[in-house]
Amino acid sequence: MTARATATSPAAPTGRGKTKSTPVRLSGRAAILLFAVFLLAMVSIAPTRVWLDQRARLSELERQATELEVANARLEERIADLRDPETLERLARECLGMVQPGEISIITVPKRGAPTPPAC
Repeated sequence: MTARATATSPAAPTGRGKTKSTPVRLSGRAAILLFAVFLLAMVSIAPTRVWLDQRARLSELERQATELEVANARLEERIADLRDPETLERLARECLGMVQPGEISIITVPKRGAPTPPAC
């Protein structure tokens, strides 16, 4: 092979555009700083993760507390309603089929099947 064929060959590497790779060197201070940053990142991962988990758990518990407060308010209204004598009489008549002395109770029976109990 001639020198001219080698220089013009597309497969032959040319001297142009070739960069010489030099290893990156760190000074002692830079290495210590890099190690300190890495160590700080590793140490802060666990507490950050715990904090995020606790924050999510706290929001879930706050949502549950709100739901329970609403349910408690509804139950307190129901208790107040059940303390009313008129409500108690209505429920006794509708749900238990009770009547006042001297009243006559009439129960209708469907043609098919048994009578369905009231939804109380």
